[in-house]
Parts: sequence; structure tokens; C-alpha cells
Amino acid sequence: MDPVQLTIIIISFILTLLLVLLGVQVWYIFKEVRTSIIKVNTMLDDAKKVTGTVGDSVASLSGVVSGIKAALSVFKSFRNKTDDEGEKYV
Repeated sequence: MDPVQLTIIIISFILTLLLVLLGVQVWYIFKEVRTSIIKVNTMLDDAKKVTGTVGDSVASLSGVVSGIKAALSVFKSFRNKTDDEGEKYV
């Protein structure tokens, strides 16, 4: 065999081996990226639950505040009515 042919064959085997090792490493990187994406997705789902709970709490608090406003307006109308009656009889 010619030394040039032998050198080309050896270099071809070395490059093939390196490409195979590189492919395996890329496979492991993709596998780890997939698990990271799954973990991030889980965290986002949990954050969605928390914000939903906070949103529901704010909505119920808004309902309570509007109820208090309605009650105060009723009391105010009763107070104005008694004040008006007091002025009529004075």
C-alpha cells in the first residue's frame, strides 16, 4: 500500500470515530435539553395555578369591596332620609 493511501484511511477512521463520538454527545445534550424544558414547563404550570389563585382572591376581594360600598350607600340613603324628615318637623 502506498503511504498516502494508508494516511487517508487512518485519517478517515479517526474522523469517523470523532463524528460518532460527537453525535453521541449531541444526543446527550438534546436529552438534557428535553428534561430541562419539561422542568420549565412544570414550573410554568405551577406559576399558572398560583396566579389563578391570586386572581380568584382579588376577584372575591373586589366582590367584598363592592358589597361594602352597596351597604354604605344604603346606610347613607337611610341617614339622608332621617335628616330630611328631621328638617320637615323642625
